[in-house]
Amino acid sequence: MRNNFFVTVARIAVVYVALALCRIVFFAVNADMLGPVDAGDFWNIASGSLRFDSASVCYAFSLFMFLSLLPLRCRVSRSYQALLFVVWFLPAVVTVVLNMADAVYFRGARKRFTFDDLHFLRDGDNNGAIVLQALGENILVIALALLFIMGMVAAYRRIKVDPSTEFRRPVVFYTVNTVLLALAVFLSVGAIRGGYTRTTRPITLSNAAEWVSSPSQSALVLSNPFCVIRTMGNKTVEVTEFFASEVCDSIFSPYHAPSATGGMSRRNIVLFVLESFSREHSAFLNPGLYDNGGYTPFLDSLMEHSLLFANAYSGGRKSIDALPSIMASIPSYVTPFVLTPQALGRIDGLPALLSREGYRTDFFCGSPRSSMGFVAFCNHIGVENHHTQEDYEAECGTGDFDGFWGIRDRQFLGYMARVIDTLPQPFFASVFTLSSHHPFIVPDDFDAPEGFTKEHPCVAYTDDAVRRFFDHARTQPWFDNTLFVFCADHVSSEIYADKTRTATGSSAIIYFIYDPLAGGRVHDGVTGQLDIMPTLLGLLGYDKPYFAFGRDVLGEPDRPAMATNYYNERYLFITDSLAYLFDGRNITAAYDYKIDSLEHSNVLDRRSPVMRRADSLAKAYHQSYYTHLKNMDFVAQGAE
Repeated sequence: MRNNFFVTVARIAVVYVALALCRIVFFAVNADMLGPVDAGDFWNIASGSLRFDSASVCYAFSLFMFLSLLPLRCRVSRSYQALLFVVWFLPAVVTVVLNMADAVYFRGARKRFTFDDLHFLRDGDNNGAIVLQALGENILVIALALLFIMGMVAAYRRIKVDPSTEFRRPVVFYTVNTVLLALAVFLSVGAIRGGYTRTTRPITLSNAAEWVSSPSQSALVLSNPFCVIRTMGNKTVEVTEFFASEVCDSIFSPYHAPSATGGMSRRNIVLFVLESFSREHSAFLNPGLYDNGGYTPFLDSLMEHSLLFANAYSGGRKSIDALPSIMASIPSYVTPFVLTPQALGRIDGLPALLSREGYRTDFFCGSPRSSMGFVAFCNHIGVENHHTQEDYEAECGTGDFDGFWGIRDRQFLGYMARVIDTLPQPFFASVFTLSSHHPFIVPDDFDAPEGFTKEHPCVAYTDDAVRRFFDHARTQPWFDNTLFVFCADHVSSEIYADKTRTATGSSAIIYFIYDPLAGGRVHDGVTGQLDIMPTLLGLLGYDKPYFAFGRDVLGEPDRPAMATNYYNERYLFITDSLAYLFDGRNITAAYDYKIDSLEHSNVLDRRSPVMRRADSLAKAYHQSYYTHLKNMDFVAQGAE
């Protein structure tokens, strides 16, 4: 049956076949760099590839599909079919050329071709000679690309519409074809976004890590033109060289060489990433702000017996900024790190380092597996086991879904506790909570306190869920051998205290480490999410080189104490004395935030030695970050 709808599907299927063949060539050319693919990896890679190929097809062939399915009688005419061939053929050629070029480009760039690479092609003075050399060295790839295009055209021409299969009655014709067009639009939107749930962010390049066991194979899952189109909004990575490289490294370097010699303590780690837990939510951290005890009574009780970082800040402004900052010590600035093509480079995050020391690594999140790209990124940085809404519902049923984001915190943290009971020690278990998020709905079975903001009751609910987790954990044999880390992902959108509206206040978060075997102490110096990974490695006695933009707050006193993120189109650097706004070339504002809590007075005109040191540090940090981002270099020097 050569009905128009099935002909359209068949013509699109030709593109899928071509993409599969291009991927085989990509693997063949780069097999030594991608590593072996076993049976289990093959099916995961095939599933992920289908998702990214679908996004590529829907991006590139949307006009063809729309015109093919448009309910017009003339669509079966010879002239209309000729038009359809043109709007199919042009993206087909581009798709094959881009993917075959990727096979060659990947060997040098270690990444798929993306939109930012167009800038290098445009600005290069010797591109003509380079292209000619590349053509000469890859005759076989070029020949295969031409063969694939010719095969696609031949297949397309054999797939023809039979006009006699069109519905004759106008009502039936327009009704059926309008429904089919709407169905195609619906499926295309899902393919481009990567799903339909409200927790699904449009898939980006870093999501490829969800489907592979080795970070190097992420490129095998990806395809073009998806990579080019999804990076169109990204700004080109440009490095401003303020200093010679050796001078820059002497001011700031992300390479760490611990001096610990006593061996790893092999303590377990349980890391709570708390959704929107602003510092202002805690009565313990804000004496006098609340007259009702605040909204984190349980966490406040833990803080009294913890290593409390009372001057802590987030490394980003959104949830997707948090995991790179906390678990890999990599900040996010203009573009969230996980949305950059460079995020697919090798990253020796905290889970990867601990895994090499014999740790079991797990990540828990009550949202769907594809939500926010969390699982993909955690997989990329060394987390071996993931527990999501799907896993919870397979064991506990679907009754605890909150209707918006995932499983409610009380039930999901209980599930997490039961899973941890079964884990071999030592383990690293991390969780990203959900319930203290818009639309700020508290379950009926929780007696929520009245809040000054819409989020306060939800924060109290999550605080109570953590309390229940601890009620169980304290009875388990693994409890005393565990460090419990609590850190917000970012500051809440619901603000109560005036000081939370400032540059520093808008990233002031809850952060502390509870050790059942140690007493409480307060660290008043500035720290941030970027310092969590180095500080934990220091507490564990990790003695190998590693890469991190943060510092071991307790064990690296010579490194500059600083927290940083991006604020209102400026880089924010917070030190123990001042907070600075940096525009990428110069410091534009400075605030004595400890005295001027509302940051009304810009003290930039104070040309003191402190200000000059801050200027050098901001420039060195900026240069170092973008140099490593451009080079996709996020591992320690000499790392295996």
